[in-house]
Amino acid sequence: METATPTTPLRYHAGFLQFTVTLADPAANLAAVRQGLARLDLAGPGIVVLPELWATGFAYDRLPALALETPGLLRELQAEAARYNIHLAGSLPEAVLTEIGTTLHNTLYIVEPDGLCGQYRKQQLFGPMAEDVHFAPGDDPQPIPTGLGLMGGLVCYDLRFPELARDQAAQGIGLLVVTAEWPAARLSHWRTLLQARAIENQLFVVGCNTCGIVGQTEFAGHSMIIGPDGTVLAEAGEGAEEKAMELDAGKIAEVRARFRTVGVTPYRHDDQDRVIEPAALAEIIARYKVLGRKVVFTNGCFDILHQGHVTYLEAARKEGDLLVVGLNSDRSVRRLGKGDDRPVNREQSRARVLAALGCVDFVVIFDEETPQRLITTLMPDVLVKGGDWPVERIVGAPEVLAAGGRVLSIPLVDNFSTTSLLDKIRSA
Repeated sequence: METATPTTPLRYHAGFLQFTVTLADPAANLAAVRQGLARLDLAGPGIVVLPELWATGFAYDRLPALALETPGLLRELQAEAARYNIHLAGSLPEAVLTEIGTTLHNTLYIVEPDGLCGQYRKQQLFGPMAEDVHFAPGDDPQPIPTGLGLMGGLVCYDLRFPELARDQAAQGIGLLVVTAEWPAARLSHWRTLLQARAIENQLFVVGCNTCGIVGQTEFAGHSMIIGPDGTVLAEAGEGAEEKAMELDAGKIAEVRARFRTVGVTPYRHDDQDRVIEPAALAEIIARYKVLGRKVVFTNGCFDILHQGHVTYLEAARKEGDLLVVGLNSDRSVRRLGKGDDRPVNREQSRARVLAALGCVDFVVIFDEETPQRLITTLMPDVLVKGGDWPVERIVGAPEVLAAGGRVLSIPLVDNFSTTSLLDKIRSA
């Protein structure tokens, strides 16, 4: 967004509609949006941001039914976008059919006159409000292409996790939209964090909050438009209010010309350092548990790393905040009876390759036939094995379950195994 193109205007309007969301009443909330847009009477190009779950609020008892209204609400937003030649952004409950039922997401949608530009599912769910009980978190957040350029999104609690904005900024967004239901009790956090996301990423931020009392919670209001240097360009008060102003996308280039913090991502890690001795790892895990980080553990030989391995390890990592891989030593592999020529790759080589995977946080080599002692020492929050292992046969499962942890058997990718790869090599 630093230079103008036929589809990316150098100047455009940005604003917000701050209002009190009525629980479980999409019709009333849609009327509030229409009234606010009429008062703004904004002429495009531009974007207006709405509060989090602007049509429904957190009406948990009716969410599945309310989510069925989302497609119709998006069509209504498209009609309003076309009326003013603008974009509209705000989150709604999204229902996704899966093999085991329907999953709900708190999803930020950006709509333009021609339809849906894209969506961003809330990544971090706020446990104290039981969001994690009623919604599933999103994954792999990506910038959304719009007629105003690439935009990034955050939904409320996501604002506290700077890497979510940073990763989108590094892909070239010029505007970050934040849709929220942020309580009055933490108003200072809201204002500070919005400014911080603008300053550290050197881009425009528009944050729209709800206001008033919904249920038993008083919300903060104070929606804001912030410049790429952190300057507050516009701010609402505590009540219902709408504001909009013209943004000059050239200001982003001006700020970044002085010095640049966005997109600067040098790689200064030595992945070999992730291969660690059991005693040192136990100390690290103890510190991480104090922080509340959820530790996932899995183990294997990982002799010739293949697609099945990395798909499985990615799935394991998604079950917590860090992944520890217990790796059978060479002697341990030989005791498992996999063959006189196994392992093909020696333990340090296997450990080094695993440590370079982005989904692996630590690799620890064990010499016994099973990782029983290692598991009981580390006591992970989640113990994972491949789908060919039923839970009742997973080593360490009784101890982890007794400590309140979870034990999972993750399906394997079909037609991938080290043995089959070796057979193919031998027959070539």
